[in-house]
Amino acid sequence: MTEGRREKRERREPRREREEEREELDERVVDITRVAKVIRGGRRFAFRTVVIVGDNHGKVGVGVGKARGVPDSIRKGSERARKNMTKIALSGTTIPHEVTATYGGAKVLLRPASPGTGVIAGGGVRAVLEAAGVRDILTKSQGSANLLNVAMATMAALEMLRTPQEIAAMRGKDPKDVRPFWERREVTTNE
Repeated sequence: MTEGRREKRERREPRREREEEREELDERVVDITRVAKVIRGGRRFAFRTVVIVGDNHGKVGVGVGKARGVPDSIRKGSERARKNMTKIALSGTTIPHEVTATYGGAKVLLRPASPGTGVIAGGGVRAVLEAAGVRDILTKSQGSANLLNVAMATMAALEMLRTPQEIAAMRGKDPKDVRPFWERREVTTNE
């Protein structure tokens, strides 16, 4: 009997490891919206949530969950966000180059910033960037203010980013020449 209990305990340990891995991720609920489906007897209400999950080290994902109850929709959204997590190119605490992306009616501009600037962004853009681990960036959100579209446009912009090495290879230049000016300044002062 004691052997059976010991085996059960050993089987449970991997589940704890998965829970610990989940706790490392930064999970943010950006938007909770009540949506309605018109049926024969009237309207059936549900909740749509937009959840952003990131590891603060360059991996981030956006998930949308819809359910009759808020907790269920948040759970579904976070599961989908974990599945959709993608690695993005970072250059220290900022992004390697300027990028603009659209999604639906939302248009988002992301511009690299020198260290110490902070995250100059609002709403959905800020949540995605902070979950991704970006610490210094300038942004502008244009067009639609719909939080889901803004978050998806930000994700599209982050997926467009290329590392300085990739850009240098495409242009046929040295990677040092493609870096932001504050990084070039540091390299010249150190030499």
